Amino acid sequence: MTATAPVREPDEGPGDLLPYRRPSLWRRPSAWLAGLLLLGASVVLGCRIADVDGVTPVPQLLAFLPWLLAPAGLGLLLAGLARWRIGLLWAVVVLGGLAWYMEPYGKADDAPGKPFAELRVMTSNVEFGRGTDGLIKAVKKERPDLLFVEECDFDCDRKLKKAFEPGVYPYRSAVEASGAEGSVILSKVPLTKAEGIPATLGMPGAVADVKGEKVRLQLAHPMPPTPGDLGVWRKELGALREYVESGGGRSTIVAGDFNATQDHAAFRGVLDAGVRDGSRLAGSSRSPSWPADLPSPLGAQIDHVLATKDFAARDARFLEIGNTDHRALVLDLTLHREDG
Repeated sequence: MTATAPVREPDEGPGDLLPYRRPSLWRRPSAWLAGLLLLGASVVLGCRIADVDGVTPVPQLLAFLPWLLAPAGLGLLLAGLARWRIGLLWAVVVLGGLAWYMEPYGKADDAPGKPFAELRVMTSNVEFGRGTDGLIKAVKKERPDLLFVEECDFDCDRKLKKAFEPGVYPYRSAVEASGAEGSVILSKVPLTKAEGIPATLGMPGAVADVKGEKVRLQLAHPMPPTPGDLGVWRKELGALREYVESGGGRSTIVAGDFNATQDHAAFRGVLDAGVRDGSRLAGSSRSPSWPADLPSPLGAQIDHVLATKDFAARDARFLEIGNTDHRALVLDLTLHREDG
């Protein structure tokens, strides 16, 4: 006998024999794209968890860690469209990890002792001197006590001397050079010149006399973490960490363009050596300073004012000065001293 296939009777309901459903044409591409987005975000997040900066392109992406929420969120949406349960779980874990590390890094304890002296600090990268005119206007308005200027070329240095010295800022410590290598510290309080840190770009140092108290000053401007300069970037941030450690807790201010954010392990090493980020203390730990062309809150905070725990900080402001890719940072510091 020959077997025959069952014949569907006209009165059979639709549940008796289910029709074949072809999967959506978008499901597989959506799953693949979701996987790629989540993989990229996971690699960067994994380096942040492991406290390492990794290799290119991880250090560059770490500068924008909070904005990885966008591709991770898109990965979640695509995993949902693809009905990919593992992808959905993966996306939720990545989003949770990114949200966790968006929290400000480091402690924000009150400075010990009583207020002793007020210092307004300003730092600005004027991009090969092009932003000098805008900086001069901002300085006249903000009137900082200490001014740290990176990428101050010969023309920038000449303009600052003409605008402010010797009357407004009679004290200075500088590396006079062309292009990005020039940097200067200007001060209203007396300075004793210090050795500074040898580096590719100028990083002068000084010791300030603040009402009889000595405060170590160091301008920061390590090389940026471009693919060919990662080793130099790590080395020069390491030199800043060693400078902080060498102070043994003595009053210290390190300010400038660090070319690093709180999400870089090399920068956290500087903080862990004994200083705190003034912007974090002032409640502005994620306010962007670079690139200035992007509207806030887009961008990354790579310009910082760091100080030892005997300083309190308030009123961090990031200013557009024009003709430079950095916003200037102005911060009010209060030096504290124990009774007696």
